[in-house]
Amino acid sequence: MARYTDSVCRHCRRENLKLFLKGDRCYSDKCAFDRRGYPPGEHGERRGRKMSDYGIQLREKQKVKRMYGLSEKQFHLFFQRADRQKGITGTNLLVLLERRLDNVIYRLGFASSRAQARQMVRHRHFTVNGKRVDIPSFLVKIGDTVGLREKSKKLQIIQDSLEAVVRRGVPQWLDLEKDGAQGIVKAYPVRDDLTMPMQEQLIVELYSK
Repeated sequence: MARYTDSVCRHCRRENLKLFLKGDRCYSDKCAFDRRGYPPGEHGERRGRKMSDYGIQLREKQKVKRMYGLSEKQFHLFFQRADRQKGITGTNLLVLLERRLDNVIYRLGFASSRAQARQMVRHRHFTVNGKRVDIPSFLVKIGDTVGLREKSKKLQIIQDSLEAVVRRGVPQWLDLEKDGAQGIVKAYPVRDDLTMPMQEQLIVELYSK
């Protein structure tokens, strides 16, 4: 699978929105989006052309895809799954993305970014209901307990992330037990739980062409 290796700060600048892709750096004065809040590239500061409806839909899809750190193929598979479910396709898509194990670990505060959470999952630092899981796209269910393996509880990078989670908070659909180094999925997220500006209907319109 192709992997993006350039600066992820370019994503925030391209989407004109802070996507919080680099953890604590995004909250500091080193944030590239705060310092250069215009699109990347030689002519970034002079860009101002009007976008077509297709362009607006594409940018929305790219924004959400980059926010969750997925490839085009992965994102499209999630959309297809959401489209097969009952209910509103756009909301289904966002709920599925939120249920990914790497996102849940990020939301609980065990990692400072989704990219870091994804790496930790692959390195087998986490369990779900006591069983080791090393697949970042694993979908959690209501009642699942996501915990740290015993040997991972003292990792400094995780301790630092847990201390910083106070700044962004833990969503209501999750319950963090810091002392037990674990979190519980109390419910599936609803649309109001997702506070980042996302217009999922534009993504549905794009894929429906």
